[in-house]
Amino acid sequence: MQFSAREDIEAPIDRVFEMVSDFERFERMAMRRGIEVRRVDEHSPVSVGTLWETEIKVRGKPRQVSVLMSEFARPEVMKFETTSKGLNGLTTIEFLALSQRRTRMSMEIALTAKSLPARLLLQSLKLGKSRFRRQFQLRLGEFARELEERHLHGA
Repeated sequence: MQFSAREDIEAPIDRVFEMVSDFERFERMAMRRGIEVRRVDEHSPVSVGTLWETEIKVRGKPRQVSVLMSEFARPEVMKFETTSKGLNGLTTIEFLALSQRRTRMSMEIALTAKSLPARLLLQSLKLGKSRFRRQFQLRLGEFARELEERHLHGA
């Protein structure tokens, strides 16, 4: 299953990439939402090969999810491979300079099932695919507006 969204952001590409690659901020945000996050080698700078171990709740059950940064090419792209008990995913975030002050951020997520329970989970997601796509686009839009605000206020 694949889904994607894109948003244009009123900020230069280097600034957008810098804000999106503030991984410590995302780790703190996830923890505030009840997600356990641990960077495996927390003393090294984030780069290709950085691994996060997380625990999230899916339908009330805790799931162990590993997130590996598989590509990090400043300021064009970041890729993350996720693995869990029966599900694999690839998240690609691409950045395109539309002008000196405007950047297009595109995000694509591809999920594949390795087990029957994971196939059933993906099937249930496919049934609500249009609603899920709308929510994904809406959340990416909210994130883009937040990035614009942070850029404007120098945060």
